[in-house]
Amino acid sequence: MRTFRDRVRHALLFEAVALAIFIPGSAALFDQPLDHMGVIGIASATIATLWNFVFNVGFDRAMLRLRGSIEKTMPIRVAHTLLFEAGLVVMLIPLIAWTLGIGLWAALLMDVAIVIFYLVYGFLFNIVYDRMFPVAAVATPRSA
Repeated sequence: MRTFRDRVRHALLFEAVALAIFIPGSAALFDQPLDHMGVIGIASATIATLWNFVFNVGFDRAMLRLRGSIEKTMPIRVAHTLLFEAGLVVMLIPLIAWTLGIGLWAALLMDVAIVIFYLVYGFLFNIVYDRMFPVAAVATPRSA
């Protein structure tokens, strides 16, 4: 298991590296001002982090109430992921549309591209992170 400190490092590095890639990359890709994409990147990361906490607490409570357990089967994991992303999309589309002065359809398409970026980025980031900070190295007690 990873330590609390390691999980904080992981979360901070994940967001910092993602924003360092996302902001200039999305500004170029979508032909938008850097500052606008910075607002979208930082706001999206903040909203996603808060939504992740709220959604997971609510989902676990619902699981306990409906099933008596928080153990997730594969279909429940798929539903969990789809519901999480759907909620995030509903929150982010108006933000993207308003910030960039674009329509909701264009904002939805942009959000789909952002989701794809984060899926690929998250997969690759975690591989690199696990190699740079192996669990065995994190879990090893310090000598006195």
